[in-house]
Amino acid sequence: MAGMLSRLGGFSYRRRWLVVALWLIALGAAVAVAVKSDGPVSTRATMPGIESQEASDLIAERFPGTAADGASATMVFVAPPGEVVTSAENAKAIEAALAAVSGGPQVVRVVAPSPGGSISIDGSTGFASVSYGVPSSEVTAESRAALEKAVSQARSAGLTAEMSGSALKTGTKMSAMELAGVAIAAVVLLMTFGSMVAAGLPLITAIIGVAISFLGVWAVAGPLNMAITSGMLALMLGLAVGIDYAMFVVSRYREERHSTHDAEQAARRAAGTAGSAVAFAGTTVVIALAGLCVVGIPSLAKMGLAAAGAVVVAVLVALTLVPALLGFAPNMVLARAQRRGGVHSSVIHPVARRWMGLVLRRPLAITLAGVAVLATIAVPALSLRLGTPGDASLPVTQTQRRAFDLRAAAFGPGFNGPLTVVVDARGAEEPQAAVETVADSIRKVNGVVSVSKATFNQKGDTAILTAVPSTGPTDERTEDLVERLRTVRPDVEAAQHVRYEITGSTALDIDMARKTRSALVPYVAIVIGLAVLLLLVVFRSVWVPVKAALGFLLSLFAALGVIVAVFQWGWAADLLGVEQTGPVMSLMPILLVGIVFGLAMDYEVFLVSRMREAHAHGRPADEAIVTGFEQSAKVVVAAAVIMIAVFGGFAAAHEPLIKMVGLGLACAVFFDAFVVRLTLVPAVLRLLGERAWWLPRRLDRALPHVDVEGESLSEQRPRPARVSIGR
Repeated sequence: MAGMLSRLGGFSYRRRWLVVALWLIALGAAVAVAVKSDGPVSTRATMPGIESQEASDLIAERFPGTAADGASATMVFVAPPGEVVTSAENAKAIEAALAAVSGGPQVVRVVAPSPGGSISIDGSTGFASVSYGVPSSEVTAESRAALEKAVSQARSAGLTAEMSGSALKTGTKMSAMELAGVAIAAVVLLMTFGSMVAAGLPLITAIIGVAISFLGVWAVAGPLNMAITSGMLALMLGLAVGIDYAMFVVSRYREERHSTHDAEQAARRAAGTAGSAVAFAGTTVVIALAGLCVVGIPSLAKMGLAAAGAVVVAVLVALTLVPALLGFAPNMVLARAQRRGGVHSSVIHPVARRWMGLVLRRPLAITLAGVAVLATIAVPALSLRLGTPGDASLPVTQTQRRAFDLRAAAFGPGFNGPLTVVVDARGAEEPQAAVETVADSIRKVNGVVSVSKATFNQKGDTAILTAVPSTGPTDERTEDLVERLRTVRPDVEAAQHVRYEITGSTALDIDMARKTRSALVPYVAIVIGLAVLLLLVVFRSVWVPVKAALGFLLSLFAALGVIVAVFQWGWAADLLGVEQTGPVMSLMPILLVGIVFGLAMDYEVFLVSRMREAHAHGRPADEAIVTGFEQSAKVVVAAAVIMIAVFGGFAAAHEPLIKMVGLGLACAVFFDAFVVRLTLVPAVLRLLGERAWWLPRRLDRALPHVDVEGESLSEQRPRPARVSIGR
């Protein structure tokens, strides 16, 4: 591995104009293809194998004139104090507002407020429903403008008017905080390298790589029915790992220049050693992300593959484009002091040495303290509740949130998340009577406020009912209600010879959360198993991969603890713009597992590979820990700070899932880098001693040799001086 990547690095260095030209051509091609693409779609996540999805498919089959994924909008009208919406003046204003919408070319149906269903008991509030014949991703700006005009018109008439619904959804936009993460990364790189060129090189290469991957996702999003979150995740992860991977190669190049005047030779060794670590670290990330395909959630699989593609591009950029750019400025990437003092200047790591002295003097106490801290932070994760935060999680400055609050206040919280019941009555002798019996049985269930009249299809053998719960869509009691409705139906189905299922956005969210919970443990087992095998090959040790996996679990649960504390319990929620607590996004834990595990293995490979390299070159186990730590700690710290800055910037996003992922990843990187990898790893390795690198002989003969340490490279560096471990 090291030899092959060394030759690739040498080729890229010598043929730098060709390599740069190829990457620019790839960027141009990505731009050309993306420009012709319609971009990501905006549809609800689907999940085969759950009841609510099957019921939704049945509605699409039995009601062919209905667009199952058609966009919709709800317009809420509130009369002035002391008045009702049914008064002549207010009714005229509402009618005029709806007329401004009904004439739109994409509008299929407009249902005005009516007593007994969409007008509150006191008459002060009413809501109208607007149905579109196209998905929300295809709703035009003109159609949205018509909605805004109608609401504005109603407000001018003295009514309070707000709107919500999928028709209002637009693409996710980057905020200033997200862009600030890149600026912070630039400052960290400058402080780390002490050279504008060295700091700018990882940024430039990362931006080129992430531009190619993001534009690639944008180009295929339409045909593959991918949402904008897939592109945002690819952007977020590609930018973070792209900077880190390039930084590791540049850092190793600078280090190699201390032992050789030959810049090309330094680039070759950097590509062979640091490049090998980058390749294997990237492979672990790709394994974790591609493993999302086994969960059974198509939208999650697409997000994982999009992010995995961004990581692959980042690895290729680090292995080819970075050495090529080093060829244009072989000395400018060196620190000013290094350029003045010559390439043989020594590098001293006093802070790292003092920290290792502390950790290695008290390894058991440090280990117990680190585990205790992370376990304490992880306690809130025991209360994890999954769901899909809707309009209630939006800031009150947005009309969707205000419409949600108005409906909840006038009709009850359940009106914001009604349950749709589809009744297949083909086996009943009298379908209408059978459906009415089903409706009566649903009304009797505790927690149901009302059940609408049945709407039959043209054949009269299938009906749709709407059941309104007494609790909101994200309330735990609503989930219990759905379970009760499904529990009591077997007797009714058997007596009436019908079959009915429950769907709607609320039921779909509940079912998705349940399936995600059931898939989480198998997914974790598969990802950890594959990655442990990979690390077993890389480090040729039994205990190092096991330790890496356990450290990942500590970081993961601590990050989940923070997510629950902020988004579910409301701790420090105001700082992140979380105005209302609720369940954690259903996809969040399993997505966090995939990304965090890959990133955790990044630091494990970068840090421990240097320790393994020192040990392979003859260092005793304790000295190898110190040597490897001194050589890699500074760049690992910088990489972690950069990732925290990038991910923390995305915590300011408007998209709830991106906000949660951003905060979760920032916390996970902090815990994993500073507590697990830079503290617990050296402490545990010290406790294990020489046993840390133990591998049974039979397994040693069976495993392939990948040579991450660069032992196969023909040029050998001078052996570093022996160091004290601070005892």
